[in-house]
Amino acid sequence: MLRCNFNFQYADFQLHAQIDMQAQLLGIMGASGSGKSTFLKNIVGLLQPQDGFIALNEQLLDDAQSKLHVPMHQRRIGLIFQKACLFPHLNVMQNLRYALRFQNEALGRFSFDEVVDLLQLKALLKRRSHQLSGGEAQRVSIGRALLSSPDLLLLDEPLTGLDSQLKEQILPFLKDIKAHTQLPMIYVTHHLEELRYLDAQVMYMANGKIT
Repeated sequence: MLRCNFNFQYADFQLHAQIDMQAQLLGIMGASGSGKSTFLKNIVGLLQPQDGFIALNEQLLDDAQSKLHVPMHQRRIGLIFQKACLFPHLNVMQNLRYALRFQNEALGRFSFDEVVDLLQLKALLKRRSHQLSGGEAQRVSIGRALLSSPDLLLLDEPLTGLDSQLKEQILPFLKDIKAHTQLPMIYVTHHLEELRYLDAQVMYMANGKIT
C-alpha cells in the first residue's frame, strides 16, 4: 500500500501530506486550489517533493534525503484525468492496446479481454474517439490505465464535466473495478456522494494539508 510523508513547495503554495493508506479506495475531498491534484502529481512522479518520502508496496519512489526520484514511467501507477486523453487517430482497440507496448500482456495484472468485458467496451472497439460519448471515452481511458498493469490507480475528478446520467453509468464500473480487482485507488472529487457510493475511506485537504 501507499505510504507518504512529504512536503512540496511551489511559488507561494505549500503542500504537506502524510498518509499510510489502509483502505483499498481512499477518497480525497477539498476546495479548488487546496492541493488535491498536486498531491496526485507528486505520487505519480510529475512533481518531486522537496522533503520526506513516498513509498508504494515498500518500494521508495521519492526520498528527499537520498535524492531518490523514480521516473514516472517506472512507477506502475495509472492516472485518470478529468477529461479522457485518447489518441484521436487510433480506434478504441488501438488506444487500449497502446498500454501494452511496454508491458507483457501475459504477465500483466489484467488481460485485454478481461478489461473489455469489465468495462463493456466490446461494441466500441472499432470506433474513433470522436465517435464516443464523454462517458464512453472515460471508460476507454480507465481501461487503458488498467492494461498498463498499475499497482495503484489515481483518479483526478474523473466524472467532472459529465452529466448526471453519464455519472450514473461510470460509477458502477468503478465499483466493479474495486470489487473484482482489489486494485488500490485514490479518488479525488468534490462530491461526497460519489465516495459514499464507492464505500471509500474519506480524507479532506485544506490549505495544502490532509486531515
